[in-house]
Amino acid sequence: MALNAVVFPILPGKTAEWHAFIGELNGARRSEFVESRRRAGAVERTYLQSTPMGDLVIVTIEGEDPQRSFGQIVSARDAFTTWFLERVKAIHGVDLSAPMPDGSPSKLVVDTSKVAVLAR
Repeated sequence: MALNAVVFPILPGKTAEWHAFIGELNGARRSEFVESRRRAGAVERTYLQSTPMGDLVIVTIEGEDPQRSFGQIVSARDAFTTWFLERVKAIHGVDLSAPMPDGSPSKLVVDTSKVAVLAR
């Protein structure tokens, strides 16, 4: 299994709203959330990181091809994904439905399990 990680800031004053969003993903919308990631062939894990610069969310996508899975997740047009992307934009200020320049929001630069990764 491969892994990709992305980090999103929580906009100032939006941490309580983010907690409510996560509550929905772990509660009433859990089955939709899990099913959307299953369809994309991915397991998603989300972490909250408080920093002096504000709260950040670290999201990992794990699967056979995390970059493809991420693309599938953000390009789906079902009601759950539309709701999910709207919440992400409102809380993080990031429009995940907009095309990414390299197809992935992050780039692997160090992996101790492999030969050194070239950072470009």
